Amino acid sequence: MRGGLTPLPTKAIVFDLDGVLVDSFGVMRQAFTVAYREVVGPGEPPFAEYSKHLGRFFPDIMRIMGLPPAMQEPFVRESYRLADQVRMFDGVPDLLHALRAGGFGLAVATGKSGPRARSLLDGLGVLELFDHVLGSDEVANAKPAPDIVLRAMELLGVGPDETMMIGDAVTDLASARAAGVAAVAALWGESDPAGLLAAEPDAILRTPGELLALCRGGSLA
Repeated sequence: MRGGLTPLPTKAIVFDLDGVLVDSFGVMRQAFTVAYREVVGPGEPPFAEYSKHLGRFFPDIMRIMGLPPAMQEPFVRESYRLADQVRMFDGVPDLLHALRAGGFGLAVATGKSGPRARSLLDGLGVLELFDHVLGSDEVANAKPAPDIVLRAMELLGVGPDETMMIGDAVTDLASARAAGVAAVAALWGESDPAGLLAAEPDAILRTPGELLALCRGGSLA
């Protein structure tokens, strides 16, 4: 693992959404709890296990956990209902404006559906800062497959040596590597730092502002 990517001729940045741009962990917990109790019934919703699979498409997580696919409908319903509780991480809006002013191509590649991701970012007033926002329902294979990152690069008109992917889950890093782009770990959310570090990302960001230094060829310790 390198402390930085120096030099790196970055032209485009692909972001994961939850845990990188927005703090949605509390809303996810509430939505998952409601969905579990509506579909499965009483008992403690296994949110801790669910959180280990963040970055993946919700139906894929249900399959991995052996939970009913029918949980998706109430989960999505509650996520929309509670969307006004989601906030951007400190420093992210300034970061996005600076990257946009710097001429970087910006995309989102999320485990959410595309319509839900775009609705959320629109409600936060930052949708127009991104060239493209892609959801897992808009590619053939969701993360950790490379499809969503490859599609983002295709739309942005850039190659893998010009692109980095910022994620807070091992799934994000795996998708980035499979697409041949730099895999960068974001540590400011609810992610498991030990798991991310064990995945040996190409760079580690502890605050959103550090990304500017990385894009400008700075070295991050």
